[in-house]
Amino acid sequence: MKLTDIQTTIAPAGLDIYGAFHPDADDMSEAKTLVMLGPSADFWDIFTKSPEHADKTRDPIDRWSTRVLTDLACTLSARAIFPFGGPPYAPFIAWAKKSGRAWASPLGMLIHDTTGLMVSYRGALAFDEVLDLPTTPPKKPCDTCETQPCVVACPVDALGPNGYNVQACHTFLDTDAGAECMTMGCIARRSCPISVGANRQDAQSALHMRAFRGR
Repeated sequence: MKLTDIQTTIAPAGLDIYGAFHPDADDMSEAKTLVMLGPSADFWDIFTKSPEHADKTRDPIDRWSTRVLTDLACTLSARAIFPFGGPPYAPFIAWAKKSGRAWASPLGMLIHDTTGLMVSYRGALAFDEVLDLPTTPPKKPCDTCETQPCVVACPVDALGPNGYNVQACHTFLDTDAGAECMTMGCIARRSCPISVGANRQDAQSALHMRAFRGR
């Protein structure tokens, strides 16, 4: 099995490979290779045609991910692992960093080499074989970002390397000024120049923000 074979198989489902690595004993996985999956540029167009989107019930993207990744895992002779459904929860943040394609940003949250601060993992495929992986991983984009607009983008300074002020964020989202974040997605995440690579649609961001606010 090659990563290119996996990418070819998952692409019609609206997914991309967001990184891969060979786990060790500390990774809470018995797999020989973990392949991290996230939305591709055409994810939203594909998802909105799904039964999970149509039924208008809770957690549509998580339910879609469960169905689609479980089917893909069966096709690829792998095991699907998800970042939701716990506790216990799989350590996706640690796995993302080990993949060599995600790092801690100046805001503390993850940044990905192609989707920026809009990175979102839908799951991982666990393989019982050691797959060949790229030997030269990309470099952290923050290291060459001269202006780092994400640092000053949040209107209430809720994000930073010392932690996330959830209450300040929630309070802001309940105001008229917070409507932009609720309908278009987090201003700080959108300010990252790399985030454009996620091709995040406003409707998709609005769905995630409603889930975040518990609406």
